[in-house]
Amino acid sequence: MEPTITIYCKNTHTYHEVPRGISLIELKDLLKIQLPYPIIAAHVNYKVENLDFLLYKPKDIEFLDASSPSGMRAYVRTLNMVLACAINELYPETDLRIEHPISKGYYCTLQWHRSKEEDVDDEKEPPVVTEEMVKAIKQRMQQIIHEDRPIYEEEKQTKEVIRMFAERYNNESSIFEALGNPYCRYFRMGDFIDYYTNVLLPSSGYIHVFDLESFQDGLLLRIPNRSNPTILEDSIPQDKMFSIFREYNRWNKLLRINNVNDFNIACKQNKSFGLIKLAEALHEKKIAQIADAIAEKRPKIVFISGASSSGKTTFSKRLQIQLLVDGIRPEVLSMDDYFVNRVDTPKDEHGEYDFENVNAVDLPFFRQQMHDLMEGKEVELPTYDFTTGMRVFKGRKLKLQKDSVLVIEGLHALNPCILPDIERSLTYKIYVSALTTINIDNHNWIPTTDIRLLRRIVRDYKYRNFSARETIARCPSVVRGEQKWVYPFQEEADVMFNSALIFEFAVLKRHAEPILQEVPKFCEEYSEAHRLLKFLQYFVPIPEKEIPPTSFLREFVGGSSFRY
Repeated sequence: MEPTITIYCKNTHTYHEVPRGISLIELKDLLKIQLPYPIIAAHVNYKVENLDFLLYKPKDIEFLDASSPSGMRAYVRTLNMVLACAINELYPETDLRIEHPISKGYYCTLQWHRSKEEDVDDEKEPPVVTEEMVKAIKQRMQQIIHEDRPIYEEEKQTKEVIRMFAERYNNESSIFEALGNPYCRYFRMGDFIDYYTNVLLPSSGYIHVFDLESFQDGLLLRIPNRSNPTILEDSIPQDKMFSIFREYNRWNKLLRINNVNDFNIACKQNKSFGLIKLAEALHEKKIAQIADAIAEKRPKIVFISGASSSGKTTFSKRLQIQLLVDGIRPEVLSMDDYFVNRVDTPKDEHGEYDFENVNAVDLPFFRQQMHDLMEGKEVELPTYDFTTGMRVFKGRKLKLQKDSVLVIEGLHALNPCILPDIERSLTYKIYVSALTTINIDNHNWIPTTDIRLLRRIVRDYKYRNFSARETIARCPSVVRGEQKWVYPFQEEADVMFNSALIFEFAVLKRHAEPILQEVPKFCEEYSEAHRLLKFLQYFVPIPEKEIPPTSFLREFVGGSSFRY
């Protein structure tokens, strides 16, 4: 009698006895699982696996399509491998570098292979990407997809994998050493090998929706819409965001750090303290430049916005200091103090409080106080008690002076609806984000949301008594709110500021790992906790004693000289 195992299918909420050693793709067909979109991966005991995964023990199985976060990540990683393979076949003397997300796609560049004898300072100018090249690469991608080439996950001794990748990518710095494993896995499609941080789809034929366009001096890889993966995401202009990425990439080149392995090597050579000092100095210089621009324009109101955990509160406090240096008296107000009482907070489609909704702010009261301040009247400012969920007044009063500028900080500060009648010439708008500008390697980027999520997990655990599980569970609602209420207005800013620090993950690692390890392995949030723990493995930890008390990172890990 053929041995069997018991699996629980979360899609159908049923138990099944199935042959031991069955693959996920065979199980999908056996159970006739149907999802809104094609099935491309699965959660096995809350960890994402590809459809070739074999089942030998009882498991909980949940099949995924590209509308799920894990499914979309697997789809995009596979699309990246198809793109890298197409470039390798057409232009073997170059390599793809996936720089960062932009315009709801991924900005990519080409770079020349560098021989082992070449020094970093002798690096050639990158290849010029022409329209003809983009067209040829896209056609080759379509051919690879049409051929439905199988993608194999293979494993060999780490020293052998390092040798193979050094041969393929010349002197490509190796991320495999950072993992510290005797064996490493990689992916192969025909003769083409590549490395990705998590699972891919079984074959290139699973890719159905994508596009490739010229963008700036490189390429824009367009991906499916996350809600409806049968169509492309709408491409949106993000010129200011792109310029911030480009500026920080230039700084990284000055530091000679492009990838995680470069950073780890620098830390092992005792250069981390120098990196901290330089990164913090660059932040301070940028804030001073913004303060100088405000001093020159002399607006009535400075608006500071940013997504959750972007560091906008610390930014407002550091900007306040620089404005004082320029002879301006800043009066900083937080829009959080204008929240409606919690019982009056709007609710989302699930009946939960929607704190990201602009109507969670008492807009009529806020507008009246801002109008009174602009007319030179004195007002009593509110304070929001987050423990009771009530607005209170503590006798804190404000009247603007001639040399005053009102600095308003909050999630919705760039939304024109908060003060619709104010003249644009009287305002200066700043958008604060945390944009990771270091990649794991050339083909594995770090999502810009990960740095903010890790910041929030550490902060909520230390200061708000929230577990990592609770913070992760809240994350989808926060992201939906930001996409609706924050991101559409970021390009309205006069200037953008990137609060991310190149050494940040190496410090957050010490704080986040024990918190993430508390997430139970039997809950939905474990999938995200497991992904973040795997991601943090790529970084060597560094001590935080050299981080100044005014650093953005101090807002989250503690030790700040500011009061929050």
